[in-house]
Amino acid sequence: MHSAPSVSFPVGRSRSAGRILLALWVTGACCAVISACLLNGVGWRTAVLLASTLLAAALAGRAFWRQPTGRLHFDGQNWSLTGTYPAPAARLVPALDLQSLLLVRLVMANRRSRWLWLERRSDPPRWLALRRAVYSRAPSADASGPVAAVQRPARPSPSSP
Repeated sequence: MHSAPSVSFPVGRSRSAGRILLALWVTGACCAVISACLLNGVGWRTAVLLASTLLAAALAGRAFWRQPTGRLHFDGQNWSLTGTYPAPAARLVPALDLQSLLLVRLVMANRRSRWLWLERRSDPPRWLALRRAVYSRAPSADASGPVAAVQRPARPSPSSP
C-alpha cells in the first residue's frame, strides 16, 4: 500500500468560512431578536440576550481575524505549520468536509490544537493531493520517532458481558 504524497498547502483566512460564520451569527441574531420581541418588555432577559449576541459576534470576528497564515506541510508522516503560529510534528484531524472547504484541527505533541480552514481556491492544483494526505493513514513509527508523541490513542475495545 502506498502512502500519501508529500504536500504543502497555503493556510489563511477563508472567505467561505467567514461567510459561514456570518450566516450562523445572523441566524442566531434573528432568533435573539424574535425571542426579545416575544418577551414582555425590556428587562434583564433581553439585556442578557443582546449582550450574548454581541459577545458571539465579537468572538467570531476575533477568531476569523486571528486565523493563522502560512503553509501547512505534510512530509508523508508528520504535519507541520509554518507562518504566524508555527506547529512542528503534529497530526491533522478533519472535522468538517464540504468538498471545496475543509475544517481541520491540527493537534500538536503538547496536546494543544489549532483550527484551520483549508480552501480549494487557495491552491487548486494541490487540492486533491491535500485531500489524499488528510485522509491517509500515517505509517507507523517506533516509539523513538517524533510521531510517537502525536499518535492517536487506541480505541477501547467493547467489553463482552
